[in-house]
Amino acid sequence: MAVLSKIRQKSALLIAVIGIALLAFVIGDVVRSGGAGSSRNIGSVNGEDINTQIFQQKVSQAEQGNQMSRNQAYQMVWNTEVNNILLKTEFEKLGLQIGKDQLINVVKTNPMFANSPEFQNQLGQFDMAKFNAWVMAMKQAGPEQWQAWLSYEVELEKFGLQQMYNALVKGGVYTTQTEAKYAYHGENSKVTFDYVTVPYSTINDDQAKVSDSEITGYMQKHENRFKSEPTRELTYAYVESTPSEKDKEDVKETVEAFLKPTVQYNAETKKNDTIAGFKATKDLVAFINANSDVKFDSVYYAKKDLPLEFQEQLYNLPTGEVFGPYLFNDHYCISRMVGKKAGAKANAAHILISYAGAPQSAATRTKEEAKAKADEILKKATAANFAELAQAESEDPGSKANGGKYEDIAKGQMVKPFEDFIFNNATGKIGVVETDYGFHVIQVLGKSEGVQIATLARKVEASEATADEVFAKATNIESAATSGNLVAEAEKVNAVVQQNVTVRPFDEYLQAVGARSEIVSWAFNKETKDGDVKRFDIPDGYIIATLASTNNTGLLPIEEARKIVEPILMNEKKAQVIKQKMTAATVEEVSKQTNASIATVLEVSRQNPLIPNIGNEPLVVGTAFGTALNQNSKLIDGANGVYMVKTTNVALAPDLDNYNNYKTRTENAVRMSASSKVLQALKEQAKIKDNRIGMIQ
Repeated sequence: MAVLSKIRQKSALLIAVIGIALLAFVIGDVVRSGGAGSSRNIGSVNGEDINTQIFQQKVSQAEQGNQMSRNQAYQMVWNTEVNNILLKTEFEKLGLQIGKDQLINVVKTNPMFANSPEFQNQLGQFDMAKFNAWVMAMKQAGPEQWQAWLSYEVELEKFGLQQMYNALVKGGVYTTQTEAKYAYHGENSKVTFDYVTVPYSTINDDQAKVSDSEITGYMQKHENRFKSEPTRELTYAYVESTPSEKDKEDVKETVEAFLKPTVQYNAETKKNDTIAGFKATKDLVAFINANSDVKFDSVYYAKKDLPLEFQEQLYNLPTGEVFGPYLFNDHYCISRMVGKKAGAKANAAHILISYAGAPQSAATRTKEEAKAKADEILKKATAANFAELAQAESEDPGSKANGGKYEDIAKGQMVKPFEDFIFNNATGKIGVVETDYGFHVIQVLGKSEGVQIATLARKVEASEATADEVFAKATNIESAATSGNLVAEAEKVNAVVQQNVTVRPFDEYLQAVGARSEIVSWAFNKETKDGDVKRFDIPDGYIIATLASTNNTGLLPIEEARKIVEPILMNEKKAQVIKQKMTAATVEEVSKQTNASIATVLEVSRQNPLIPNIGNEPLVVGTAFGTALNQNSKLIDGANGVYMVKTTNVALAPDLDNYNNYKTRTENAVRMSASSKVLQALKEQAKIKDNRIGMIQ
């Protein structure tokens, strides 16, 4: 059954999320050459250059320390470098500096230090003496370690300065009484009005078509809103190399053949020997290791660990009997029951009490004190309170939070004294065991039967003939793509096609094909021109891509902007058509003129300008507040149609003696986003030159 487990592991997508290591900023001397050597600077901010070599070093360190992809590291390091240069200038203007005491406070509040048992006292508080001792140990460890710490200390100083700067920015945020009063009235003043509207949806879209030039013109007028990195549009086809039905059948027949005895010529005896099949062989381990794609493993498995779709058949097999062939995770398998064992798996809970000098221990107590404490806990421990005691006393971070519990423990998984106790004692037993890690108060929670199943597995893969067919399809698509017929040829062979996919320089994922940064890099290579075609050989097939178009305007590509801009411009055109029908001067006359009924909105505020059954219409509600009682407004181009309103009542909220509550609320809301908005404003005003495009290999 371990074989089935390994198959499952091989086929699963493993995603490891690893925290930032203490020295991730500085440890790692691998510098990827890429195409970076051709340019001394990878970019600049307000004339201050970003050195390519140093940048590449930081990218490599980010990859290693943060377990991220090359593209992700490029983006993270670039943003950090730009922010650092912009903020450094601001720090210098303000004369901000950080002293030793302030740096210590940064350390104390940094979770990397504050939450580490290595720097905590017995009460779980940050211990400055332990931290200083650790720094001294770094210094004594040699120049490499010491330089690593000094480099990280620089990062801490930057962080501390940024905290000070953000505090100044937030401290400078102020809300006046007038602003607070406006916020109060916006929430509490109400308007009631009659209105008539002709929705934009009553005009056919064909009457309001929007051209590409109009979209471009709109973006140019609102350049800040539509700024964009350079983009490329790709069209590509994906030809997957998958086993054919014949390939599957061939593997199944191969596996079935192992059930039967075979005849082999023996050169020594000069006679034919009969070799036993899978069911009858006496050396099962050797048979599997010689013929299976996944080797034999002797682990016993609980029923719940067996493949769900074959769980009953496998678990209930009599000893020596065989099940299969069956298809499991792209492998054809045959399985033979080796045997069953009571108590093969165990569930247990423990409370670890460590001592100074034990591996991974931050404790300061002696070994004798640890033993005494474990014995004291043992006296208190019962089945009913064990989980509570573990949460309060255990020093094992891996199990403390769930009451010290570990489930489905197999032999060989734990250190021997721990393992001997849980497998050699009955369920419910509680006792103390010593290991290298300290003293464990252990409770045996239960045991379960396990089965050992020997499985011979052969992976179903595309045959050479199938691979040749797939390659032929790919080359045909590639050839057709050079004359502009990629899509038509790809559809003939049922390949996956994606058309006009917009990508940016450091994108990694493409629709339908996943992480394919090499295709994005090709699209942004200076040598790649519109209409160029390239075939990419990937582990599971081929991707044939063509560069459909290049956009270096600094604005969104038209097709992407169309989703935003077209409805705006279309509604403007529809509004002009509608206004030609709404020439009357009153709500009543417009109603007769357009056959649109008059509706009433009761007590709506500026803060929540919702018109029932229509939606938010801030301009309409604002106009109603500004229109005199029983007067008709001019025509209003709303969000959903053209309106005319007649204000029938305005209930202004009574003035307050003070608006301190609203002042506080408004200030807090602004302060929450102040720092990020300041940084964004600095970026918008800065002259930033980015030379990264085409440098990722």
